[in-house]
Amino acid sequence: MRKLKLIWDFHGPEANKIAQHHEIHLKEYIQLENLNISITGFENLNDVHAITFLVVEEHKMKPLRDALKPHRGQVYSN
Repeated sequence: MRKLKLIWDFHGPEANKIAQHHEIHLKEYIQLENLNISITGFENLNDVHAITFLVVEEHKMKPLRDALKPHRGQVYSN
């Protein structure tokens, strides 16, 4: 089963802090909605660009995409 990585991009000198904080909200949403999602995270790509992400099975992506409005997505590979 194919998995997709939904990604939120943050730019600027505070990007890493914002990405870390955004992951907290994603985890809260996952718990609130009782979703079976175990892979979330954030990555600092450089001094002014960081991302937050969650990984979801492809067939469950559309409702999450519509509710959470990620900036982009890609196929997830371990």
